[in-house]
Amino acid sequence: MGRWDGGPDRAGRPVCVLGVLVMPGVCAGRTRSSRASPIVDNIRRRAMARSRAIIPAPGAEPRSAAPAPTSSATAPGPGAPAAPAWAQPTAMRRRRRGDIAKYVLTALGALGLAGLLWLISATADEGASLTEAVILALIPLLVVLLTVWWIDRWEPEPPSVLLTAFLWGAGVSTVVSLVVNTTASIAVANATGLIDSGELVSTVVSAPIIEETTKGLGVLIIFLVWRRCFNGAVDGIVYAAVVAAGFAFAENILYFVRYFDEIVRTFVMRAIASPFAHVTFTACTGLAIGASARRRSRSAWVWMTPIGLAGAIALHAFWNGVLAAAPALYFVVVIPFSLACIGLVIWLRWRERMTMRRRLDDYARAGWLDPAEVTMITTGSGRSAARHWARARGPAAVEAMRDLLRAASSLAVLRQQALDGHAEADHAAQERELLETVRRSKQVLVGW
Repeated sequence: MGRWDGGPDRAGRPVCVLGVLVMPGVCAGRTRSSRASPIVDNIRRRAMARSRAIIPAPGAEPRSAAPAPTSSATAPGPGAPAAPAWAQPTAMRRRRRGDIAKYVLTALGALGLAGLLWLISATADEGASLTEAVILALIPLLVVLLTVWWIDRWEPEPPSVLLTAFLWGAGVSTVVSLVVNTTASIAVANATGLIDSGELVSTVVSAPIIEETTKGLGVLIIFLVWRRCFNGAVDGIVYAAVVAAGFAFAENILYFVRYFDEIVRTFVMRAIASPFAHVTFTACTGLAIGASARRRSRSAWVWMTPIGLAGAIALHAFWNGVLAAAPALYFVVVIPFSLACIGLVIWLRWRERMTMRRRLDDYARAGWLDPAEVTMITTGSGRSAARHWARARGPAAVEAMRDLLRAASSLAVLRQQALDGHAEADHAAQERELLETVRRSKQVLVGW
């Protein structure tokens, strides 16, 4: 951003019920009972002895001793008592702080975006249309958001937090960047007497630093306030992408209005040639912050965030400076780099799915899930087939299947957080609630 100058069907493929859950093409000879045999119990005990946490089988009595949140996770059977009283006040206070922060940040972003749109409209040249600019800016925004949905579909982030991230980028980062970049451009131009010098400094120096810092700050705030929503590098990329998408949306509106007489060229350059530019820059910061969530040190973000931010600033400066001077580098550097980034995201997404599978295997060994159910939950084809099976059986089955998939994914995340040493004070309560959702959903589905 430069300175602002005013200007399965019933008769189709085989389907079998594994206890309660469907998995096409995979059938079990019996239904898993709620009580395992002594031999199976021995196997489970030996397996879980090697695990970092002990998960009782369904129906088992919960451990009398309270778990250590930083080193263990307890999954009591259905009907277990509520979480220890000591855990509840802390969790409630944390939730209240999160709600207050969400409302404040969302309102701040919305006000900033509204003010920016008013400014653009009030200073637009005659003939420029704000409505058309907004419609055109929605096209690359939808492309980015669909991509984010594809990346995040295994364990979706809370929509309210994603909205906060979007509005931060669109209404806070853009406004701060606009003010600082314009001020820097004017100051340099006045000092040197050259308008071009001011524009160069704003484009190559001020814009990369200020824009990436403000966008990265949004990701960091979300991490610090809603830390339980960050479970690894993929989550960091998702939040960074949404913040950057909001920023790019507002910036595109500004540019489309400013250069309305060259709207076709501007749209091609910003919406078609580089819709993921800002996303790629800020993803460096998000990747670093997300990766810090998997480290045992809760303060790892202190030194990892600057590393990611430095990468974001460097990429942004390269894009604004070198590519503007040598457009041919777009094909030589940008396209290969973009393909490498796509490969990295695909690999991270695969690794996240494998981590989810390992954590759900822990619950399968304890009897909460069938191994085939784990396969279903952690594969795209399995989830698709399960949803298809549920849709053929009515709204109740659809809702139960949706709850089951969400609860199982959240269980995997929760357990991984405990193994990483980042369990929250209400970890046991969350786990009990999710296990109850799994049990209740499976009871609904077994009726089919």
